[in-house]
Amino acid sequence: MKATILVRPKPGILDPQGEAVQSSLRQLGFAVDEARVGRVIDLELEEADADAAQAELEQACEQLLANPLIESYEIAVER
Repeated sequence: MKATILVRPKPGILDPQGEAVQSSLRQLGFAVDEARVGRVIDLELEEADADAAQAELEQACEQLLANPLIESYEIAVER
């Protein structure tokens, strides 16, 4: 089973990379109001049950993959 996790800074949290991307895009003539830079984590799971996989990934995000104080995350499990 495959899973994708998207981790990005929470709204209101300073995002220097996002600000640099926004500034660069504006200098190139793109109309950008805001840019946020995060990361994507693709995993191949042994778990066959999608609900159990979702629960395990929630724990993995809380304990290692994301900093819940300053980052939000979204989990997508291919069923």
